[in-house]
Amino acid sequence: MTFEGFPDEGLVFYEGLEADNSKTYWTRHKGDYDAYVRKPLLAMLEELEAEFGSAKVFRPYRDVRFSNDKTPYKTHQGAVVVQEGRGAGAWYVQISAEGLHVAGGAWRLESDQVDRFRRAVADDVQGSRLEQEVGRLSSAGFEIRGDRLSRVPSGYAADAPRVELLKHKALHASRSWEPTDWLHERRALDEVRTAWRELQTLNAWLADNVGATSKEPRRR
Repeated sequence: MTFEGFPDEGLVFYEGLEADNSKTYWTRHKGDYDAYVRKPLLAMLEELEAEFGSAKVFRPYRDVRFSNDKTPYKTHQGAVVVQEGRGAGAWYVQISAEGLHVAGGAWRLESDQVDRFRRAVADDVQGSRLEQEVGRLSSAGFEIRGDRLSRVPSGYAADAPRVELLKHKALHASRSWEPTDWLHERRALDEVRTAWRELQTLNAWLADNVGATSKEPRRR
């Protein structure tokens, strides 16, 4: 498939879903979702696969079992590319009525991964590399986020180098674009590709220094 942009009808679909998040609306407009959201996203991911790897497209349905919010459908469509065999570090893309969103990094780390992350941050060489990369991404317009402690983690001094990074339990960088004309053109693919390339160094650092968890998968 060749990516030609995200049609405006896809954004209109999500505007309608935000106003009426019901099975009735979804059933009536599922053809719009398939044609104007899912199909162009799959086309984009197919063109990115050779460079970044195969993507997982998330289900459009919300898991409401443990949520007070029982609305059944997500008001965005996202996809993620995980570094095969590398553990931590992934690329993400999302389309919604708010526009286009891209991100990279680690959204959730298990306790053994958090321990390795903090040891690497405390290391003068690896910690400085991450600090420089986070600073570069921030200067380039990426927002740096991730779950973090309000206090310095146990075992580290309050005046430790890179103490703010030590507080992180996850770390990712993201960038968003509001709806604009180029979203409906091939330029959207170029913007995602360029952003994902910008995030390669962060993902490589996470893969090299954090890696995969040795813990059993969580069960609910």
